[in-house]
Amino acid sequence: MPYQHILVDDPRPRVRRITLNRPEKRNALNNRLRAEVFEVLEAADRDPEISISILRGAGPCFSSGYDLSSDNSVDQPYHSASGPGQWSRHVVEGWFSIWDLAKPVVAQVHGYCLAGGTELATACDVVYVADDAQIGYPPVRLMSPPDMQYHPWLVGMRRAMELMLTGDAMSGHEAAEWGFATRSFPLADLEERTLDFAERAAKGPGGTAAAQQALGAPRDGDHGRARRDARRYRNPGASVHDRSQPRLHVDVPARRRQRQGAVK
Repeated sequence: MPYQHILVDDPRPRVRRITLNRPEKRNALNNRLRAEVFEVLEAADRDPEISISILRGAGPCFSSGYDLSSDNSVDQPYHSASGPGQWSRHVVEGWFSIWDLAKPVVAQVHGYCLAGGTELATACDVVYVADDAQIGYPPVRLMSPPDMQYHPWLVGMRRAMELMLTGDAMSGHEAAEWGFATRSFPLADLEERTLDFAERAAKGPGGTAAAQQALGAPRDGDHGRARRDARRYRNPGASVHDRSQPRLHVDVPARRRQRQGAVK
């Protein structure tokens, strides 16, 4: 079916590819584009003929982030509870819905990958980037930190602090070296290397239904708990034991001991 802001094709056997197609807007993420991405990924997750999906951007970059010229408060692709922090909750729920799909999703990142664009890439299971890509969250210089709070989990506390205090971007090479990305390649090789990986993964054990179910298992471990904590807690002033307030930083080991009865 035709879409307004994305292109969809199957470039290799059992591989579904989604191309963000707003190059004139540097693939800025408005509600219509996000809704189309979710729809196609969910359809691929149900399609027995598809084993893996790729997300990439048309034109000079992957994505410049959320479309601030749009009224993102209307026509949101799914319901989120209203009230303070509604937008942050809304986008996090969407990105985590990608992370929770049974079938893997690969981000193919080139050019700029900024702000909300980094959150979209983070939601993918494998991230292949061009060596010269520019990946960062510049809104921290003016407004707010990332809604997903992913930096410490991927690049470590020290580098996360540096990135959040400056809003500077990582190169693709640095992103792979620091843990944000899986691998980096010269731009001319990025598409072919991404397709080769996706085709190989689709043919291997990861393409079977049993393996796809198993791929979800680690998400129920510490990493999965940390993501669920990020959904609920965003206020750094709230107590670990105070579930009435969201917070940014969660003592996951303490919460784990509490659940096991070691901490009352």
